[in-house]
Amino acid sequence: MSFATVEEQLRVLTRGCERIDTLDELRRKLAASREGQRPLRIKLGLDPTAPDIHLGHTVVLRKMRQFQDLGHKAVLIIGDYTARVGDPSGRSKTRPVLDSAAIEKNARTYMDQAGRILDTAAERLEVRHNSEWLAGMTFADVLKLTGQMTVGQMLKREDFRNRFEAEAPIGVHELLYPLMQGWDSVCIQSDVELGGTDQTFNNLVGRDLQRNAGQEAQVVMVMPILVGLDGVEKMSKSLGNYVGVTEAPHDMFGKLMSVPDACMSNYLTLLTAMPEAEIKALADPGRTHPMEAKKRLAVEIAAAFHPREKIEHARHEWEQIHQKKAATGGLVVPDDAPTVAVGGDLFVDGRVPLLKLVVHCGFAATNGEVRRLVAESGIRLNGDVLSDPTCSLAIKTGDILQRGKRKFARLAVQ
Repeated sequence: MSFATVEEQLRVLTRGCERIDTLDELRRKLAASREGQRPLRIKLGLDPTAPDIHLGHTVVLRKMRQFQDLGHKAVLIIGDYTARVGDPSGRSKTRPVLDSAAIEKNARTYMDQAGRILDTAAERLEVRHNSEWLAGMTFADVLKLTGQMTVGQMLKREDFRNRFEAEAPIGVHELLYPLMQGWDSVCIQSDVELGGTDQTFNNLVGRDLQRNAGQEAQVVMVMPILVGLDGVEKMSKSLGNYVGVTEAPHDMFGKLMSVPDACMSNYLTLLTAMPEAEIKALADPGRTHPMEAKKRLAVEIAAAFHPREKIEHARHEWEQIHQKKAATGGLVVPDDAPTVAVGGDLFVDGRVPLLKLVVHCGFAATNGEVRRLVAESGIRLNGDVLSDPTCSLAIKTGDILQRGKRKFARLAVQ
């Protein structure tokens, strides 16, 4: 257990929180834990509905790690059963149902990626799958669970209410989701549940179900949703405004350099342990040059996922490239950009179809992905944007194919 006092723990744990239900209960639980030398059980549920975790997901994972560092036990619930429903939070329509193979595959990658943040020692982390208790429920069990909440309570939820008023379909299985998540809390006897603001309703259901089961209600700690690189929408892979935790150091650093100035303080507060006074100094252009502040942000955040020397190398590479751009006003290709041999089998009448070339260079896996990249002005040849995915190119050795801002290939015609 931690030797930190209750107030010392609270200073760490409440940093960045959007809402706590309730602070007094959290203080009391921490005091009882310290007195009885019993670590609190800190719950976080992750539905493996996608294969990758981005920085937005890490906000709550970092909060869980703070609890671990203070001596408490993280209980990470892999929602292999709730993923069959799909969390309706923030959704204007029903999610597509995932098959069990996709869920299992995603769950494996989630654990690998979450382990980059959490302390994975057995005494600090307990990993559970909610199929352990949900899969074995009888229909009578489900009826008993659903009897603990009314339709009126469900429709207080903004996303359900909006869909109901718009006469948009709401699947009955979606109404079960908050109850399933709340039942997770009962089954693992959660002391504290973490989540983003979009999880508030689901987390509070857990409190009610625990009371009904004769347990002490969990404290709910809600973290803000991290705004993406566009500075407008929440970070999301589907919106392309994300930074993945498995991205290469130079990609991660480069993306973080595009964080909007208005989001600087938010990113530093939620994604680093930097003292608040230092964050204020970095976010104040009168005290720190904005470019230097952005570099510090990129280094501090990226260094949580890669060795610091690799991030410093990425910083140096970024500086070199952008200094050259400023000096020449032209295209600057990284020194380590790969050379890709383009054989004669790709040519048709002396030209190479763009679809084939982009896939051949490893910039996309399918023709459909190439078309999407071209539609987003994401493919260039020698600095010029290519706008027609069906075009064929007369390429020569030394030409530069580019995807986005950070992926380059030197072409070598054979």
